[in-house]
Amino acid sequence: MSVVAQTAPPPSERRVLPRGWGDFVLQIGIWFGFLAAYQIARGLADRNPAEAFENGLRVIDIERNANALFELSLQGLVESSHLLALATSWTYWLSQFTVLGLALLWVYLRRNEYFARFRNVVMLANVLGLAGYVLAPTAPPRMFPDFGFVDTLSRFASLNHGSGLVELASNPYAAMPSLHAADSLIVGVALALIVRRWWAKALWLAWPAWVAFSVMATGNHFWLDIAAGAAVALLAAVALERRLLLRRA
Repeated sequence: MSVVAQTAPPPSERRVLPRGWGDFVLQIGIWFGFLAAYQIARGLADRNPAEAFENGLRVIDIERNANALFELSLQGLVESSHLLALATSWTYWLSQFTVLGLALLWVYLRRNEYFARFRNVVMLANVLGLAGYVLAPTAPPRMFPDFGFVDTLSRFASLNHGSGLVELASNPYAAMPSLHAADSLIVGVALALIVRRWWAKALWLAWPAWVAFSVMATGNHFWLDIAAGAAVALLAAVALERRLLLRRA
C-alpha cells in the first residue's frame, strides 16, 4: 500500500473534516492555546492599574486636544434605546471569541484552502495585541465616569463586567489596541473575499464597522484604540504576505 493511501483520511472523514481528525484536534488546541495566552496577558496587565489609568488619561487628552472625543455622542445614542444597548452589548461579548471562533471553524470546514493564511493573520494580530496589553495596559472609557462615560453593559445583569464568567473572560485594562477591532476587521475582510453571495459579502464588510461602533458606544474602547487595532490587523496581514512572497522568490 502506498504512503498516500496509508496517511490519507477515509472518504467519509474527508467529507466532514478536510484534513482528518488529527489536524482538526491540532487546530482546536491552537485556538484554546490562544485563549489561555489571553488569560495570562490579562493577569499580567492587571498588575499595574495605576499605569493603565494613566495611559487611559493620555488617550483622553489626545482625543480632546484634537476635538475628537465623539465616543460620548455614541454612548448617548445607545443609552437612549434599550434595544440598541442590548444589541451593542451582545456584540461586544460575542464578536471577539464566539464570532471569530465560528468564522475560523467555517473556513476550516468549507474553504480549507484559505484557512492557514486566515488563522495565521488572526494569531499574529492577537499576539501583537496581547504584547501591547502587557507593555502598556490602558483603562477603557467606562472607567472614567468623571468625563461622562458610562458602562452600558452594567444595565444587563448577565452581561456586566462584574458577573461570573464575564469577569473571568474580560481583560479590564486591554483597551489599546482594540483586538475587537483587529479581529472583526480580519474576519470581515477575509469572509467578504471568501463567501460567494453578494449580500453575504456586504454583511461581512459591514461587520468591522458595527463592531467598532458597538465597542465605542458601550464604553469599552476609544476610537484611538480602534485605529490601533486596525493597524495591528494590517501589520499582521502585511508581515505574513511579505513572508509568503519571500518564500516564493
